[in-house]
Amino acid sequence: MSSPGHHRDREAPARCCSYHTVQRRLPVLRWLPQYSLWWLQLDLLAGVTVGLTVVPQALAYAEVAALPVQYGLYSSFMGCFVYCLLGTSKDVTLGPTAIMSLLVSSYAFHDPAYAILLTFLSGCIQLAMGLLHLGFLLDFVSCPVIKGFTSAASVIISFNQVKNILGLHNIPRQFFLQVYHTFQRIGETRAGDALLGLVCLAVLVGLRAMKGHIARIHRVELLSVRISRLIVWATATARNALVVLFAGLVAYSFQVMGSQPFTLTGETPQGLPPFQLPPFSKAEANSTVPFSEMVQDLGAGLAVVPLMGLLETVAIAKAFGMVSGLPCRFPGCQSLRSSHGEGTAVNAQTGVCTPAGGLITGTLVLLSLAYLTSLFYYIPKAALAAVIICAVAPMFDARIFRTLWRVKRLDLVPLCVTFLLCFWEVQYGIVAGILVSGVLLLYTIARPRIKLSEEGVLLMQPASSLHFPAVESLRDAMHRWALAVSPPRCVILDCTYVSSLDYTVVMGLADLLQEFQKRGVTLTFSGLQGHVLQVLLSADLEGFQHFPSVEEAGK
Repeated sequence: MSSPGHHRDREAPARCCSYHTVQRRLPVLRWLPQYSLWWLQLDLLAGVTVGLTVVPQALAYAEVAALPVQYGLYSSFMGCFVYCLLGTSKDVTLGPTAIMSLLVSSYAFHDPAYAILLTFLSGCIQLAMGLLHLGFLLDFVSCPVIKGFTSAASVIISFNQVKNILGLHNIPRQFFLQVYHTFQRIGETRAGDALLGLVCLAVLVGLRAMKGHIARIHRVELLSVRISRLIVWATATARNALVVLFAGLVAYSFQVMGSQPFTLTGETPQGLPPFQLPPFSKAEANSTVPFSEMVQDLGAGLAVVPLMGLLETVAIAKAFGMVSGLPCRFPGCQSLRSSHGEGTAVNAQTGVCTPAGGLITGTLVLLSLAYLTSLFYYIPKAALAAVIICAVAPMFDARIFRTLWRVKRLDLVPLCVTFLLCFWEVQYGIVAGILVSGVLLLYTIARPRIKLSEEGVLLMQPASSLHFPAVESLRDAMHRWALAVSPPRCVILDCTYVSSLDYTVVMGLADLLQEFQKRGVTLTFSGLQGHVLQVLLSADLEGFQHFPSVEEAGK
């Protein structure tokens, strides 16, 4: 009989394995037992700093999404709390972004119910993609397509805010109509909005440039110098909050004096949204829109939004050298969220130690909803427009055109197709760009490069593997250089770089063998890899039987 101690020895590794499994599923257990007061101080500093960035941008991105401003705040706090438990990176923050807000405005019909349902269904789709290991689908979205979309989105979002800078109303949201009506009605510009918007833009640009030129703080420097640099850094980092606060104070001052030259944000509901399931139907004046019809209305958004959300998250993770989890989706009254790039950068710069920094950021957003919504009334829309323009302007990458011209000019085709069609409809630009990239990829497979050389006989060397679209190209090359000449020439097909074949290619090679035999010349294979030779022998077709087996070839 085995002793009780022997049973305990066997149970210990099992318990250890179970604990590591729980840690993998719940990452908060990795860092929480070691949490210290020093970590708390740094997380507190990072959380407050990110919160001062997130709150004004959340208000601004609600405008981009064509939703009431409170939905920007609703979408900024839940992700912070969820990611603290499930997140694997200390730097990542979750919140609304310009690109995702633009996509919401394209598919949600400016209706919070559709925006909430789109959020929920996008999260379900992303979760299903993760469980089914479908992340490889992202590999088919090329960098030129992403760059074309983000550059177009930068222009679309920026110009969409020009109307708020100028104080114009009732401007269509479709880009070309927007351009036409904006220039047509430029004479109706409100001087107060234009002046305030331009001043806010200038201040934001100046503070951003100032932040980029702040030298790193060193302990050997004088305390006064370190404090001065810290103040300048904090001012530049919290520039959005400071500009919005300044603009709000100016607007409030005019309100007290009895005049208001600015267009204001207006009333914002106070408190938290109701925690409830997403709206699976929508009540209208005389009818109810069922769930199936709402899904049909969302249409391509159910494919584009989850895909672009994942791409944005992966791009930010690569930029900061981290592993980022799936963007959180909460089935309550929230608008769409994704990984927040600027907040992530601020987190990294402030030395955040754990994902607990997100708790502070989320708490700051909740406090804003609870106590500051009455003050949001006085925020001028021109100030929020300036915040949006400064946030999205860096997304336009003008250098990519010159870079692709030098690297591979053919990549300019999907870039330009995506960029131009996004001004018509965002989804058309993305889909067209992916299709063009796919066609270019298939073309390289269908027309592999074949190196020709003369060594007594004609030596033909494909530069890559052969797949069924390449059969006709290979056949044409054989006819042009060997069979159509007089007299016909023998050919050596060097398969050194051919690592895979499919059945169509094998059939095509068998036909070529027969054609060469009819002309009285030979087609010889050389450099065959073991598994490629095995494929040829397994086909059991005429012409391949005399090939040595893999075992014989290896002797």
